[in-house]
Amino acid sequence: MCSRSVCVLELNRILRFNIIGNTHFSTIHVVNGFLFLILRLLPYFCRMIEVCLLGAGNVATHLYHALNGAEDVNIIQCYNRKGIPLHPDQDATQIITDIAALKDADVYIVAVSDDAIAQISDKLPFQNRLVVHTSGSVPMDAIAGDNRKGVFYPLQTFSKDKSVDFGTIPICIEAEETQDLNTLKKLASPLSDKVYEITSAQRNVLHVSAVFVNNFTNHLYTIGTDICEAYDVPFEILHPLIQETAKKILEIPATEAQTGPAIRNDQQTIARHLKIMNTDSQKEIYTILTKAIQSKHGKKL
Repeated sequence: MCSRSVCVLELNRILRFNIIGNTHFSTIHVVNGFLFLILRLLPYFCRMIEVCLLGAGNVATHLYHALNGAEDVNIIQCYNRKGIPLHPDQDATQIITDIAALKDADVYIVAVSDDAIAQISDKLPFQNRLVVHTSGSVPMDAIAGDNRKGVFYPLQTFSKDKSVDFGTIPICIEAEETQDLNTLKKLASPLSDKVYEITSAQRNVLHVSAVFVNNFTNHLYTIGTDICEAYDVPFEILHPLIQETAKKILEIPATEAQTGPAIRNDQQTIARHLKIMNTDSQKEIYTILTKAIQSKHGKKL
């Protein structure tokens, strides 16, 4: 029976006992009845979601920090093979290295590498419980075993030593059953205002796009850093450009924001750029991206 039904039945019972069943009731009876009602129903409204967190990488670490400070969420255990704490002040009794020692929980979050999801989920010592992974590209049905499956995917780049504001992070959720989807909504809501119901196919599309706008872009920052260092130029001079580029595409479409020698078909500048690059890899990437920009905007080398 759902908590709402329980609340209605309990309210009806208490009112009948304190008011209808008492011909000599007074204001104090009514007040006492409602105070008693509040105390009896408090657990139904305030029940915390109990979570077991599996993993010790970047995502697991940030999820621990976010969930540990969330209302109505109780992390009861953290599993990883090496017993690594996810926070310097984490209670040592909360950390386990034996997956068979996992306690009963409402949600088991498998925050491990993509390749380890099936392996870890297959070792879980129970059935018919809600098990979710945090991957952007792995389908929900990659979770092995006879448990109820779901996904709890925070779409953001995570580094252990770099704090993030979880309130700004989109959380993509998916579940086989409606009740489990509601549980994941309740789990995600205290963390972020941006909670999306996303299918595995849609999530894979998001992940591919995220690789382009984040992972590949970061590698381009690395190349830019290498070129600057090779010629003793401070990379920090480019920081305002990086910030403005990111800000601009939040305000206008990326195709309209495109600038540079490729879209201008500035062949002399392109040739000069290629001459100062020190590696074939840099030249190859520069040429591929130049062709891609010109193809997108209808120009040719």
